[in-house]
Amino acid sequence: MRWDDIDKQHCSVARALSVVGERWTMLILRDAFLGTRRFDRFQSNLGITRHRLSERLGKLVEQGVLVKVPYHERPVRYEYRLTRKGLGLYPVLMTLSRWGDDWMDGDRGAPLEYVHLHCGANTRPVLTCSECGKPLRPEEVRPQLGPALRARAAELAQAGGATRDIPPLLRASQ
Repeated sequence: MRWDDIDKQHCSVARALSVVGERWTMLILRDAFLGTRRFDRFQSNLGITRHRLSERLGKLVEQGVLVKVPYHERPVRYEYRLTRKGLGLYPVLMTLSRWGDDWMDGDRGAPLEYVHLHCGANTRPVLTCSECGKPLRPEEVRPQLGPALRARAAELAQAGGATRDIPPLLRASQ
C-alpha cells in the first residue's frame, strides 16, 4: 500500500497518521498547543522552510485540525488556531511527550514540566480505563473487532473476498 492511500485502511491508527504522521506536523501541533498562532512564529520556532510549513498548515486546515483566522486586514494576515478536532490531539501530544521524557531524555530530565492548574501540582499523563479508572497496560488490554471491522468482514465474506483488511491477529476473533 502506498503512503498516500493510508487513510483508506480500516485502521484508526493509519487514518490518524494520514493527518498527523509527517514529522513536521507533530512539531507544528506542539507549538500550536504552546500558543504559537502565526506563520512567521511557527517558521522561526521550527526552522522549517516557508514552502513546507505552508503545505503542512494547509493540510491541517483542510483536515479541520486548525482553522485559519484573519488578524490583520491590509495586507490580509492570518493566524492558525486549534479547532475542537485539533484539541482532541492533546492527549496524544502529552503521551508522546511523556514517552520522550521517559526514554529519550539522556538522563538530563524533562525539558518541560506540566502544571495542572486545578490543583497546582506538576503532572504527567496517565492512560486509564474509562470504566474503572485503573491504568491501562498492554498486557491487560485485548483488542477485538469493532463495528466498522465487523461490518467490513461481513461485506468481504458475503462477496467471497479475502479478509486482508482485518489485522491478522484479529481474524481469529471474528
